[in-house]
Amino acid sequence: MDYSRPELADRLAADYVTGTLRGPARRRFEALLPAHPALRAAVRAWQERLMPLSASVAPQTPSAAVWQRIEARIGGPAPAQAPKAAGWWAQLAVWRSLAAFATVAAVGLAVLLAVPATSLPPIVVVMNATAPGPDGGVVPASFVASISGDGRAVVTKPLVNVSLQPDRVLELWAAAGTGAPRSLGLISASGATVVRQAVLPAGTDHLAVSLEPPGGSPTGAPTGPVLFVGRLNS
Repeated sequence: MDYSRPELADRLAADYVTGTLRGPARRRFEALLPAHPALRAAVRAWQERLMPLSASVAPQTPSAAVWQRIEARIGGPAPAQAPKAAGWWAQLAVWRSLAAFATVAAVGLAVLLAVPATSLPPIVVVMNATAPGPDGGVVPASFVASISGDGRAVVTKPLVNVSLQPDRVLELWAAAGTGAPRSLGLISASGATVVRQAVLPAGTDHLAVSLEPPGGSPTGAPTGPVLFVGRLNS
């Protein structure tokens, strides 16, 4: 397999960084990275595109059941050491914090070292609901998108899962001013979506998400209500 092919390297790197490449395939990919500069460059490019999304997601505190399963998997403290459990968990919390910081630092350093200073930074777009909340108040932002600096890739993620009927999907659009919107493809209502080979119209100043029938709009323009809109802030 020719891993120097840009389209193959980009597809594998996208699956690797977003976590959809799993099991033996993921381990094989990691073993290939040291010997294939094209794969390493593609991974760095996708890390750059996705980093703004991680900053938009609020930290979540795992439930007690999660920590109990972790404790059971690693063996847990011996019964005689039960009174010292609090100290052990405190140490574990410190190591978790250090590990999280090290991971973020490593990714950030890799991006800084690999991306030339002249490359354009990603653009983050926060999309808000167009309809008011049930009490007439403003609905919190529901989608965030990261656009690569070259405008050729978009990653979207809902901050709150969107409830859809089985016969409806969400479609992402880009538009410049009052010009006709251009479809960028269907996006997930419950997880991250990598929009491959997205082409934004020249002068794009806002993104929108509409409700469409299965397969997307049949007309090339939004046919259902526009649920979310966000302006580009570079």
